[in-house]
Amino acid sequence: MAPANPRVLSFPDWMRNVQAEVEAALARCLPPGEAIPGRLHQAMRYASLDGGKRVRPLLTFAAGELTDAPHERLAVAASAVELIHSYSLVHDDLPCMDDDVLRRGRPTCHVEYDQATALLVGDSLQSLAFELLAREEFGDSHRQLEMVRLLARASGSCGMAGGQAIDLESVGRTLSQPELELMHALKTGALIRAAVVLGGLCGQALSVPERESLDRFAKRTGLLFQVVDDILDCTASTATLGKTAGKDAASEKPTYVSLMGLERARELAADLRAQALAALTVFGERSQRLMELTDFITQRKF
Repeated sequence: MAPANPRVLSFPDWMRNVQAEVEAALARCLPPGEAIPGRLHQAMRYASLDGGKRVRPLLTFAAGELTDAPHERLAVAASAVELIHSYSLVHDDLPCMDDDVLRRGRPTCHVEYDQATALLVGDSLQSLAFELLAREEFGDSHRQLEMVRLLARASGSCGMAGGQAIDLESVGRTLSQPELELMHALKTGALIRAAVVLGGLCGQALSVPERESLDRFAKRTGLLFQVVDDILDCTASTATLGKTAGKDAASEKPTYVSLMGLERARELAADLRAQALAALTVFGERSQRLMELTDFITQRKF
């Protein structure tokens, strides 16, 4: 159970609590490894458990504090978002995509199992995410439909999958900053935005200005996450990242660092952080965790 007032916890303690709560929720909702078909279910659990920063679930829980959302609802919404994220990583690592062998410090799903199983793992995790949102009670059916629609759009051709398509088409090309921003707003930003907005939808209704401010925060944070990711790809080690460092440059993928250089990319990250924090002022002290998460995303080393 969550503490009566999670804001009295230090940020690291709060973060660990949420990560543990999400890990437990995922472990419950994923099929047991011994259930038929066992190999597929074991691979689903391998791809989803015991790893990752859980940034998207953390954002869901932090946004839920703006609306006094029940932890039970937040755990379901956060799990759905994380399942979509996990499926995207499994598919992203396949030889037909980024062809990577390391994820979260261990072999990627298709290396540990095989390509066909990894493909089915991604399909199954995506289906399970929507099953979760559809079967749990979120207060009213209209809100539940909005949440399903939001996550579907964020993960489809107008969101994450569309951004990945642009990414694959852009290998070896130099994109303009608006083109690069669009690609990452879809590939990375759309699911981060969904994580934030879903958290807000789990509780009491926000006013129109509050929803607009939260959406502005989510969009800026999504781009911030990607800019920092691009910086880390060329400054951090493989051991620190838990995935292959320098892969974007080696694959001739357009990044913020390749477009504008390391120092200007760092300046852009600082500007996006400031914009994200400014969007939260309307919420006052309720936005404490979102503010702390913004700094965590900006300062992270992996």
